[in-house]
Formats: sequence, structure tokens, C-alpha cells
Amino acid sequence: MLAIKIWNYLKGYVIIRIEGLSLERLLNLALTNNIYLWDVKRLNYYQVEVSVSPKGLDSLLELIRKVGCKEEILQERGLPFLLERVKRRKTFVVGFILFIVSIFLLSSFIWKIEINGLEQTPNEKIIEYLNENGISSGKPKMTISEADIELMLINKFDYFSFIEVQKKGIKLVIDIKEEPLPPEIIDRDYPTNIIAKKKGVITKVVARNGEALAKVGEIVKEGQVLISGAMLTNEQEVYLVHADGEVLARTRYEAVVTEPIVKKVEKETGKVFKQKGVKFNKRGIKFIKDIPFDNYKEYIEEDKLIDWDIIDIPVRIITYEYREIEIEEVKQDIEFLKQANQIKAIEEINGEIAEGAEIVTKDVKHSIEENSVNTTVILETIEEIGKKVIIDN
Repeated sequence: MLAIKIWNYLKGYVIIRIEGLSLERLLNLALTNNIYLWDVKRLNYYQVEVSVSPKGLDSLLELIRKVGCKEEILQERGLPFLLERVKRRKTFVVGFILFIVSIFLLSSFIWKIEINGLEQTPNEKIIEYLNENGISSGKPKMTISEADIELMLINKFDYFSFIEVQKKGIKLVIDIKEEPLPPEIIDRDYPTNIIAKKKGVITKVVARNGEALAKVGEIVKEGQVLISGAMLTNEQEVYLVHADGEVLARTRYEAVVTEPIVKKVEKETGKVFKQKGVKFNKRGIKFIKDIPFDNYKEYIEEDKLIDWDIIDIPVRIITYEYREIEIEEVKQDIEFLKQANQIKAIEEINGEIAEGAEIVTKDVKHSIEENSVNTTVILETIEEIGKKVIIDN
């Protein structure tokens, strides 16, 4: 269908409205005279709209006169008509080309650096470091390597746990995730709040600088301000300070692990079937062939049609790979599953518990439902939940 539309566009076509009382006869005559009509729309009993090629238009007009109907050409579409209009508007075309060239040139530079995800590090500090290393607005995009910037930032700021740099249009977008930063590392020249990094019940609050907002016994949620860096003078004016202190809370960790007693195991047989496709922007065409396997895994690989750095042509060649698999059922030992589930649940929780947290209770429950063993592990801890966040970052 898409191929036919492309072919019609390349040849050009005319959308025409026909009026008269002999429409059925006209359409039959067009059919017997090999005049190809498509997108035929019956508007009412005496009007119809059709699409016809320029080559078939003259023959169709002769038939319209012959059966006593009238016609109105609504639109001329396709490449030949477009080129004809371009010839008649040379000044406009030159201006349009210059406009496109200007847009292309301007879009080949980075004009804005956007940084997301910072809470403990000032934006200005990252911008300043990038500028010192030659990364700034007005820099040609082709001279900027996302991988180099990621490596440069991760080496400089070793407490960044995730960095992704992307060139989006005229922007350089940097997404950062920070690991919890020891309070003393944040520059004390910046005003900060201390917020809760997780939910808990407060057991101790010591505000060495700033105003303590949380109270012992209070349930606080993630992101809530515990010690505020916004202070009031005697004249009720707000001034900002670098909040400092310690906030301990009783927190709860829970992990649930479920494993089937009889599980299905997939094994590849070694047989592979491949087919190709093409993708235009987000739309793809797969050249369909019957997959010769009942059970299989699909792997998709995309390759650029033309790999240029300065321009991204949105055409991809898609390779679909199907690997045949056999499915076997394996029954597992229940006691073994309970132990394995418990170890897995504790490993999940250990990945979340903060360093220095004191475990005060531990509860493990197992249940069996139909074909599964469910294990729930709950740990309660006393730990520091305060995190400094720069105000107005």
C-alpha cells in the first residue's frame, strides 16, 4: 500500500469532482477504457470524487463530456506538479533554500546546555567545569563527543552514579544521578536544606545550623524538609544558611520474592531464521516471511542506511533474527526454594540499606500458593535519613 502511494506521488495525480446523473455509466466506461481511478468517493447520488493520473485525465474528460457530466479539478498532487510550481517561483525557492541552509547551519551548533538531576552539586559548578574543557554554547555539534563528556564528568565527580549526555537539536542535555554525598563535601558557601531521603519515623534530630522542622516520633516522607536553611531575622526577613545537623529515623525495608515450583526452562536449539525490514522514522516495514518455528526468541538489530555524523537520515535497515527454543518443565525442591528466596530477598534489601544503618528487627515469612513459593523479608533499621540539598539549584 505504501509502495503504491509513493509510486502515485512520483507520477503525480489529480483529484477531480464529477457531477451528473450518469455517474455509474461514466465509471463503467472508465473501467472498459482502462482508465485507472482510485480513492473513488461517492458524495451523493449526483457527485463523486476520484483520483486519476495526468495521463488518464484527458481520456476521462472526454468520457465526462460524452455522458453529459461536469467536472471540477480540486487538487493537483505529486512530484511533477511540485516541480512545475517550483519553476514558477524561483525567488521563493532560492529564499527557501537559503532558509533551510541557515537552519541547517544554526542547528549544527550547541546553543544551550541543560543539566538535569542535580541536588547536591550546583549547576554553575558543572557549567564552569565544562567551559574550562572547551564545552560551551556556540560549539559545533560535530566537535562534541557525548562519550568524552560522560567520561570527563565521571572522572571529575566520582560520586555521580549515572551520567547520560545527549545532543537534542540545539541543546546538550546532561542527565545526572548523584550518590548520597557526605555533608562536608558540599561547599558551605551554598545555602542548603536537609531533606528526608526516605520515609521513616524520627528518633533523633540535632540541628547544628538551620531550623529543625521534624520532631521525634513524627512520620516523615521522602523529600520532606527536616532542617530548613531558610531562617527569619527579628524583622521577619528571610535569610539563607547552610543547614547542618543529624536526623535519625526508624525505617522499614521489605522484599518479596516469588519463584514457581514447576518452572519452564527455555533452551535454544541452534536453529536461526533471519529476515529484513526498513524503518522510516518510527514506522517500519517488515518483508514478511513465515517463521519456521513454533517457539522462538526474537532479536532486532537496527543499522543506519547512511552513517553520517552531521546529519541523521531517518532510514534504518532492520534485521530480525529468530532463534528456535525448546521449552522444558523442571520441578524444584520447595525447601531449597525457601532458602534461595530468602537469600535473594536479603540481597535486594542489602542493596538499599544505607551504610551505617543499624538493623533492629528482622522478619521472614514463607507461603505456598498453587505453583509458587512466596517469601517476604522485612527489616527495620535506625539510620541517618538526612540529605543536604542546595536551595534553588
